[in-house]
Amino acid sequence: MAADRLTQLFLLNLTLQLFDGVATYQGLQFHFAEGNPLLAVSMPHLGVGGTLLLFKAKACGLLVLLHRLRRCEFVYESFVVLATVYVFLSFIPWMTRLLSLVVA
Repeated sequence: MAADRLTQLFLLNLTLQLFDGVATYQGLQFHFAEGNPLLAVSMPHLGVGGTLLLFKAKACGLLVLLHRLRRCEFVYESFVVLATVYVFLSFIPWMTRLLSLVVA
């Protein structure tokens, strides 16, 4: 049962990464600012698409690596923390911004 929960958390984190990439791309099309300073500095040099692909591929790769280490201590807790951080620092802010376009 614990392995099922870990896989669900892994898939949730991958989904949050995908959402963040798509929402960032769409948000930038509507002239919203990128909140991550590392991404914002990289975008003029690599382009929006290139930057998002590079950073999201890295993040997903690290999630895969973490999932492969599932038998190690604190992997489950790490997935929970990562999902929580992405919900509060990406999902909620982007949904608020993008929904403001629909309501306005």
